[in-house]
Amino acid sequence: MKVFWTRVAYKRLEEIYGYIEKDSPANAIRWSDKLLKKLATIKDFPRAGRRVPEVDTASIRELIYGNYRIIYKIKDETAYILTIRHFKQILPLKEMEE
Repeated sequence: MKVFWTRVAYKRLEEIYGYIEKDSPANAIRWSDKLLKKLATIKDFPRAGRRVPEVDTASIRELIYGNYRIIYKIKDETAYILTIRHFKQILPLKEMEE
């Protein structure tokens, strides 16, 4: 399975990284490295994530990484990373688009 990042997801990754980096550049690097390793599991196990409760659609799933939700959509042989959100944030449904 291929993994494709949407613009929204990539922007969210940059924002979170920048926020963490303000306090500790080393922690930001560590956080993003671990997040990318977590995402690597999607290639082999795309249905490992749970369904996203807000949309309850089998093709939209999420992996949990620390306090973050990594939300992705499975379509054919591709997993689209849709967004990354902190648990305390409201999930805007517009981010569920590719």
